[in-house]
Amino acid sequence: MPPPDIPQNSKANGNTMPAHLRVIAIANQKGGVGKTTTAINLGTALAAAGERVLLIDLDPQGNASTGLGIPRAERQRGSYRLLIEECQISEVTRPTLVPNLSLVPSEPDLVGAEVELVGMQRREFRLREALVPLRRESGQISFVLIDCPPSLGLLTLNGLVAADSALVPLQCEFFALEGIAHLMRTIDLVRRRFNSALRLQGIVLTMFDKRNNLSELVADDVRAIFGQQVYETVIPRNIRVSEAPSHGKPIMLYDFRSPGAQAYLRLARELLRRERTSPRVVP
Repeated sequence: MPPPDIPQNSKANGNTMPAHLRVIAIANQKGGVGKTTTAINLGTALAAAGERVLLIDLDPQGNASTGLGIPRAERQRGSYRLLIEECQISEVTRPTLVPNLSLVPSEPDLVGAEVELVGMQRREFRLREALVPLRRESGQISFVLIDCPPSLGLLTLNGLVAADSALVPLQCEFFALEGIAHLMRTIDLVRRRFNSALRLQGIVLTMFDKRNNLSELVADDVRAIFGQQVYETVIPRNIRVSEAPSHGKPIMLYDFRSPGAQAYLRLARELLRRERTSPRVVP
């Protein structure tokens, strides 16, 4: 039995979740904003809620794979082969230590994928086409989370083209605000040229320090600009969240009672509520 703080499966508590697969690209071209941390821990929290989740590590740094305890030596088949060699997604998916959470790891060869993709046909659609079997298998996977690189290159473009929505982690510091307008323009461009179904899932404020007035000011500014597109849940700056990846564990397994773990559980609940009420256009 999961601890009582972990949200229960939506079917079990009387709420009806749609059976279709939802693909969410977690993206921000700025590094160090909590993107991979959010991918790992949101995926874990959704899995704890009874959702079947697949995390695709599309970042050549491979931090999501490390944070889920997959050593580099065990990443021979993953997102590179999925994109470049057109392997079936079932061939490159592996279980993790978290029940209901599986992973397509990042491979060392992924670092060269941007260059290789340039000369390929339908280069922007490689990941979208790789996910077609999952979309056909209704009910097998409920969420795919794509951990995009901290850039706006072809790998991130593949993530956005494949996604139903984009989730943007935003660090509560001044410089983090500077790049978000560029990212919003990129999302709009992808919507107009490649994926008319793409929408903004929401903006998640991360690394919030209540002792720092700047965090409050940045949060107020972002909410004033983006309104309800900003999640109510705020992820606090928490040393236990930073320590967890070095142990190859999500924060819920490393320190369930920590403020960071509880914040990601609240974020998962809020995301599930939003998904129940948001209209969906099939890509």
